[in-house]
Amino acid sequence: MEDKKATITAVSTIIVLSIFIIVARVSLKLSKPFFLIAGASGSVILAVFAHLIIRRRYKHSRKLLESQLVSQGMELRIEYSFLRKVAGVPTKFRYKELEEATDNFQALLGQGSSASVFKGILNDGTSVAVKRIEGEKHGEKEFQAEVSAIASVQHVHLLRLLGYCIIAGGPRFLVYEFISNGSLDCWIFQGRSNRNQPGGCLSWGLRYRVAIDVAKALCYLHNDCRSKILHLDIKPENILLDENYRAIVADFGLSKLMGRDESKVITNIRGTRGYLAPEWLLEHGVSAKSDVYSYGMVVLEMIGGRRNVCLVQNGNDKSQSKWQYFPKIVNQKMREGKLMEVVDYRLAESGGIDEREVRRLVFVAFWCIQERAQLRPSMGQVVEMLQGRVPVEEPPDTQMIIVDLLAVDEEELPDAHNMAPMAAIRTQPIDNSLPTTSTYSLDMSVLSAR
Repeated sequence: MEDKKATITAVSTIIVLSIFIIVARVSLKLSKPFFLIAGASGSVILAVFAHLIIRRRYKHSRKLLESQLVSQGMELRIEYSFLRKVAGVPTKFRYKELEEATDNFQALLGQGSSASVFKGILNDGTSVAVKRIEGEKHGEKEFQAEVSAIASVQHVHLLRLLGYCIIAGGPRFLVYEFISNGSLDCWIFQGRSNRNQPGGCLSWGLRYRVAIDVAKALCYLHNDCRSKILHLDIKPENILLDENYRAIVADFGLSKLMGRDESKVITNIRGTRGYLAPEWLLEHGVSAKSDVYSYGMVVLEMIGGRRNVCLVQNGNDKSQSKWQYFPKIVNQKMREGKLMEVVDYRLAESGGIDEREVRRLVFVAFWCIQERAQLRPSMGQVVEMLQGRVPVEEPPDTQMIIVDLLAVDEEELPDAHNMAPMAAIRTQPIDNSLPTTSTYSLDMSVLSAR
């Protein structure tokens, strides 16, 4: 519309100028040089108007193109963001965003040896758990292990990774969805709900369902991912409960990827004492069956509502205290047919426990913690047994791994962030060929047959 007005103005000006020249020639009888000058001036005026019209049209076209590009760019960014969320691709956050979301990292949810977890709320209102991984060398390894393991997997019982943040020469950050009911340890161990997490006594029915949920998650990691994923740190602290008390497996900082053609991998001893499979301690390499062992130990703790390793004190005399190994007690009660005596006393008092489910869960747990890895079931078989699809036979009466807790004092008891420590059988002197990070004494003859 503006271009049209400019054109009409230019044409009108030329017509008026032409009429003026004609009238001047007739009435004033001016000389030819005057008309040459007037014609040149008219041409200049016409050129200026033409330039203005072309420039105006160019600016208009450019603005239109820019607006189209901006609109398309916004649409592409929105579409890209949407596709990232749908596909589960982690988002790269700025440090400033995480600092604001966590109120400068004030709401501490939990803390470990190399990482701390904080609650936060993103700008869009999404509640998140921000894991800050410290340490340059160890932190980088844990960060890479966690991202490579969990970034591309999608499962209802696996914690979802929303994004990450890397600071050059500083800590790494992983942003996870926030799980409202905290970790399992606060719901099965008495006195564990005094932290910044909810807790209580989880009912028997929910404990049984949690056992199935965790088994399904591990089955997915071992069998349905492109690369087999070993979690290698299954424990109650790494199992979260959502608003419906469904289990979510978390913390993949120690995980290991395995090729489909690999049966085991060799790695340094790491993880949590009390849940490490015997073959790991013997440096025979780890496999999916190592996760099965850890799972079995967790199931026993859910049944009894107590740590597998605990200190029993006789009266007020601390010197008379001794360490007690819960799996050995359960094994004895299982042989005596008195399994109900090992169930969490809080559940036993309330009643409503299905003794058949207790028996099935105990049997499955003891199959999982068999010393010989080849005797343990796969996680797929565990799911079928717990769901009653296949019968569960009574496990063999194997030699039990007795926890002796050599060189461990009372200060190393399990607390809010450290699991029960583990030693092993005191039938031979300590084997100095084993890693020195923990104190172990093993009877090699028990586990040498493979």
